[in-house]
Amino acid sequence: MKIWAHRGCSQRYPENTQLAFEKALELKGLTGIELDVQLTRDGELVVIHDERVDRTTEGIGFVKDYTLSELKRLHIYADEGPSQSILTMEEVFDLAEQRLKTGLKLNIELKTSVYPYLGIEEKLVELVHKKGGADQVVYSSFYALSLERIRRLEPEAEIGVLDGKVSDCLFKLKGLQGNALHPFWRGMDLHKKRVEGYSVRAWMTGHLYPEKPTGTRLDLASLEAQGITDIFLNEPERYL
Repeated sequence: MKIWAHRGCSQRYPENTQLAFEKALELKGLTGIELDVQLTRDGELVVIHDERVDRTTEGIGFVKDYTLSELKRLHIYADEGPSQSILTMEEVFDLAEQRLKTGLKLNIELKTSVYPYLGIEEKLVELVHKKGGADQVVYSSFYALSLERIRRLEPEAEIGVLDGKVSDCLFKLKGLQGNALHPFWRGMDLHKKRVEGYSVRAWMTGHLYPEKPTGTRLDLASLEAQGITDIFLNEPERYL
């Protein structure tokens, strides 16, 4: 089973922050890091999951209504070390540069299903090429049109199709010329043979910082028996 850090090490550290990514980059055997990207009001690629800043910062309102400089003034508080700030996608590439050169991957989820940010796909592909990371990036999204645009812009891109059930992922994948299936971990509604030959990267919900760890442990062998090849985990350090 291949292990990915979901929004970095997001159980013990604030999600999608430099601290969470740094802790993930320290892990040996990690396949990759999953993160989320949106656009600011002035067209900058920023790494944040929610369409609003309310949950993770002291700010109020939508990411799309802030400029980058305004977002940078918001704080993301952590128990360990100084407060964190919202990162740009370029800052994440710079942070992970050395590990990307040695095989680590980034799964970049385009958060475009609520607000289909105009031009986000072009900006992201351009940045990936600027950073020389095309071979190390997986693009994913729940929004099929974003993935269609990525495929047109980057014919060789690795595209992971997000949905709840693996059957829905497979249906969408064929139309999108996708490469991988990204279902909810409880959404394996097809026999394992139907998904053989694909990377099946399962996502979860679960607890995020500052919620306390539950102490429970997944049975990875049983997930693998269902056809899951990779899993995005909030606490990857427990499994490596």
